[in-house]
Amino acid sequence: MRVAIIGHGRMGREVERILGERGHEVALVIDADNEDDLNASKMAGVDVAVEFTTPETAPGNVIRCLEMGIPIVCGTTGWMALVPEAEELCRRVGGAFFYASNYSIGVNVAFELNRRAAEMMNRFVEYDVTVEETHHTAKKDAPSGTAITLAEDIVARLDRKQRWTLGVPAVGEADHAALEVASVRRGVAPGTHIVTYESPVDTLTLRHDIKSRAGLAAGAAAAAEFLVAEVAAGRRGRFSMSDMLGF
Repeated sequence: MRVAIIGHGRMGREVERILGERGHEVALVIDADNEDDLNASKMAGVDVAVEFTTPETAPGNVIRCLEMGIPIVCGTTGWMALVPEAEELCRRVGGAFFYASNYSIGVNVAFELNRRAAEMMNRFVEYDVTVEETHHTAKKDAPSGTAITLAEDIVARLDRKQRWTLGVPAVGEADHAALEVASVRRGVAPGTHIVTYESPVDTLTLRHDIKSRAGLAAGAAAAAEFLVAEVAAGRRGRFSMSDMLGF
């Protein structure tokens, strides 16, 4: 598998290392100093692109790959409002686009548990629910894409929550129809996500801690392998971790 890596920061470098360990060729690395290399000539012969950049550059990178017919795996968060536009372009050009807010296997199992918990808790109105995420200070978006996924999945299944909001309301201004999402930036913490259901008599917590970026990179590499296999089998469109993991 010949791979183009778009974005050569900490995640991009980790993905490059994992791909090498799995026997794949990194045919091209594109970063801020060679953005013009994202063109049809340089991308010729590339089987798939893996994109980890910034919320500002990700949409354009995804669009260019889809327009060139290059399957793309994107892990950049902070641009989720524009993802539907990329999905529409993918459908229009018959492309292949894999997007996830988090490529950790454990996080995606937690997503499934979170959805199931919300469905089960819908009838128990005495429980309030909150979401909290903690990341390193260099993370540009807040809340994290993972926290947004957790929150949106809860809102879709819990009748008493109509929307999510970032931050905790001031005393006396609580909005019980809003799901509170707290975002903390501290040190070099790779990432912690906590969903808490609390009643007057007990607390139920769903928690995931990322120990290193290696798990995220391994998931992204597996997603690239999955996407190339899907394209080879004649299947295209928008794919997710649920597709890859069979949820």
